[in-house]
Amino acid sequence: MTHADVATWVARLRTQGSAPGTVRQAHRVFSLLLDLAVRDGRIPRNPAERVPLPRIVRGEPRFLTRDQVEMLADAAGEDGDVVRLLATTGLRFGELAALRVRRVDFLRKRLTIAESATEVAGELVFGTPKTHEQRIVPLPAELVEPLALRCEGKQPDDLLMTTPAGTPLRLRNWRRMVWNPAVEAAGLSGITPHDLRHTAASLAVASGAHAKSVQRMLGHASAAMTLDVYSGLFDDDLSDLAARMDAAAQEAAENRVGVLWARPQADRMQSGNVQVSAVGPVGLEPTTRGLKMPGHAVRHRPPMPVAAGQRGART
Repeated sequence: MTHADVATWVARLRTQGSAPGTVRQAHRVFSLLLDLAVRDGRIPRNPAERVPLPRIVRGEPRFLTRDQVEMLADAAGEDGDVVRLLATTGLRFGELAALRVRRVDFLRKRLTIAESATEVAGELVFGTPKTHEQRIVPLPAELVEPLALRCEGKQPDDLLMTTPAGTPLRLRNWRRMVWNPAVEAAGLSGITPHDLRHTAASLAVASGAHAKSVQRMLGHASAAMTLDVYSGLFDDDLSDLAARMDAAAQEAAENRVGVLWARPQADRMQSGNVQVSAVGPVGLEPTTRGLKMPGHAVRHRPPMPVAAGQRGART
């Protein structure tokens, strides 16, 4: 197998209609297998390295307002708390489906996200979250009572969110039976459950959260990723920052002026390294104003001698 063979395979996947993300994931898995073959000495090098891959064009995230979230939750009926939880905590659906009773701290209003459920070939597979790290997210007060009702009669290791029959939530079935009818009833066409994750980020930023807090809530690998996805949400924050900096600069300038005029008169007459001072009367000359330069003393000229017969001649 050559580098050209792998490049041809990647191009064929794309022409067959596979999304860029799907193509990149397939290439990654194949490349990892070839890395194992290299380490095992079966092939001299990995022919999948540096193969051109399609770029992923990220679509514009869609955000719902609080009123729209409530409309959607009301339309979802008994699963309204699922909608509200997704829209206020930013959980991925798989993380919500894997949330267990013992990971809900009602006293501190916290959720510990340590698992995620993924459907593979019709079976639910439980594993770590996407970043392979557990995190803690805040639980809104409005959801304490609904989630407490969900916990009634369950053991600590039982799943918190289940179907009316007590089975785990599966995204495909939940979308068909709950989500799609609720979206239609609320008149919000074209939205997906993942849009609730975007909505949670939007509501958090609108409430004053900074990028690092939003990153921790959503479980992003870094704050840079959060800013990359939701940079538009922080535009107002940057505008507010600029306004605060301008106000601080103006206040500092006003304070400097106030301090200057509060100084004694002799100090106020200083400007930089030049001190303006009044020169007193010298002999019979009128009072003049002069400059006293640093390091140079102003010398007073002695009065010129006047002859006896000339006294009173000068005016």
